[in-house]
Amino acid sequence: MNRVLVVNSGSSSLKYAVVDADSGSTVADGIVERIGETKDGGVPDHAAALQAAFDALDDDMAGLVAVGHRVVHGGPDLYEPTLVDDALIGKIDELSPLAPLHNPPALLGIEVARRALPDLPHIAVFDTAFFHDLPPAAATYAIDRDIAAQWGIRRYGFHGTSHQYVSEQAAEFLGAPLDSLRQIVLHLGNGASASAIVGGRPVETSMGLTPMEGLVMGTRSGDLDPGIYAYLWRTANMSVDDIESMLNRRSGMLGLGGHIDFRVVHRQIESGDAAAQLAYDVYIHRLRKYIGAYLAVLGSADVITFTAGVGENDAAVRRDAVSGMTALGIELDEQRNTDPSKVARRISTDDSATTVLVIPTDEELAIARACVSVLTNRS
Repeated sequence: MNRVLVVNSGSSSLKYAVVDADSGSTVADGIVERIGETKDGGVPDHAAALQAAFDALDDDMAGLVAVGHRVVHGGPDLYEPTLVDDALIGKIDELSPLAPLHNPPALLGIEVARRALPDLPHIAVFDTAFFHDLPPAAATYAIDRDIAAQWGIRRYGFHGTSHQYVSEQAAEFLGAPLDSLRQIVLHLGNGASASAIVGGRPVETSMGLTPMEGLVMGTRSGDLDPGIYAYLWRTANMSVDDIESMLNRRSGMLGLGGHIDFRVVHRQIESGDAAAQLAYDVYIHRLRKYIGAYLAVLGSADVITFTAGVGENDAAVRRDAVSGMTALGIELDEQRNTDPSKVARRISTDDSATTVLVIPTDEELAIARACVSVLTNRS
């Protein structure tokens, strides 16, 4: 068995899973939350969090071949699953300004895990990797080209592990060659992103230099006029750090409606909460705008796939995202859409020119398989 411990280290949480890369099964998984808190069940630091994970896994740790680490930002140069060494850690640390909420805690997780499991290979898998070869027209911002080159400013894209996995699973579900399909993948979770994929290769994605661009998210704003930064700095006397914190942590669904949990949002809407309704409307409007844009980029889509927490579980979001698009070849089957099944499934009508799917993402499995491929290539 090729068992891999997959670690996804956040600033205040640590997700972990032991995955059998051969069978595709998750042997065990869990999450340690409230890192940095010492009261009421919290843990003081990432070392304690990893030890708590080891304690929970116990015998499931036997037979590990590698530890896989999710790293959000690989910058322009890190786009292959890579064995971790001190030089790689230095490169990931240099990229922290591009993903200040993500890369520093990932580094903490890597450093703690390397000390705890020194005899295992540790492998970094980058969220930006799938989008490394975006066409230049999609990857390039229309700013001063010398400044862009000097500071590595381009559209990198994120959630790449999920987008690649789901697009491959969609082809498998349809029994169609991956290289024959034009796809739109909608990864809708607390973080949300969209991609347009032709023949298994991405040609557009909604996130950019950082994971803030694109769709409305749980706490992140998504697209906005860049003039807002200067306006808030000059007029509201907000510092750059304050503006960045607001856009990352107090915007999106939370900033508009007060909640990131869509189950709560729907209950608030039913009770007549106008703020919750507006938050939902803005979310859906932005999502529909991206679907329309990607249909234009592709010419037409063979398949649109919903995935991640909201995409997999919220039938209302899926319905409202594609309603009224019959003329574009998209026709949802309401009964299929409201089926609470947790497996990969079709939710469009049999006559729909574009197939609409729900496919559960499995980033942990994708990371585990990437790790095994690295080990295989080494041998």
